[in-house]
Amino acid sequence: MGTGSDSESEGNGWGIARGILVKAAVLIGGAILLKKLTKSTTRWDHSRFVSHSLSGEKFSMEQASRDPDNYFNFRMVTCPAAELVDGSRVLYFEQAFWRTPSKPFRQRFYMVKPCPKEMKCDVELSSYAIRDAEEYKNFCDRSKAQRPLSEEVIEDIAEHLTTIYLKRCERGKRCLYEGSTPPGGFPNSWNGATYCTSELAVMKNNEIHIWDRGYDDDGNQVWGVKDGPYEFKPAPALSSNDLFSPLNFAPPLPMEKRIDGSFVLQE
Repeated sequence: MGTGSDSESEGNGWGIARGILVKAAVLIGGAILLKKLTKSTTRWDHSRFVSHSLSGEKFSMEQASRDPDNYFNFRMVTCPAAELVDGSRVLYFEQAFWRTPSKPFRQRFYMVKPCPKEMKCDVELSSYAIRDAEEYKNFCDRSKAQRPLSEEVIEDIAEHLTTIYLKRCERGKRCLYEGSTPPGGFPNSWNGATYCTSELAVMKNNEIHIWDRGYDDDGNQVWGVKDGPYEFKPAPALSSNDLFSPLNFAPPLPMEKRIDGSFVLQE
């Protein structure tokens, strides 16, 4: 007799053991998940995030609406173009008036990579001229089959223009990354300038803020906006009123001088 009691004891023992195993599995799984969540961000993670944030179609429409005397509604579009053997990413970048996207007035290659370990920054963002810029017009709007190959892109990277050193923003700020060119900027000869400076911020709401300025030997600003950076936001859903807004049309030629003071067209 006693068989029922023994079976009950064995069942209780197995239940307790199973409970311990389940709890152990939960604890181990939680520890693994916590490790993944708290894993430190690598240098290349920063670089990839900045590349992704820069990519896409963005506009300065809202800013131009608030302050039409100083800012235009520009279209900024950026997309991946190539990757170097060391992992650096090459992005194609262009800007145009919203209503004339097929006629960009500014074209660049961006090279995005981690900052050197000895520097106190996270991401190095360099801009380069394009050997045959005409061939790359509307690069991001084309299908991949119609774009220059990665090998051609790398061969067409021309002179170095600027480098911005980005750092993660402190907690509580609207930005995720921000940075600028080093003191003294980089050589520039457009519109009487001898050097130029650039500031860039990657914002939490997927905005990109860019502030480019040129100065002469005496430190006088000779091109670029004076009141603050251009604020580029992701493409909005446009109403019919937006489509026919004066902000979306390129200004006539007599306003060329106004453009010079607002934004650099060529360097």
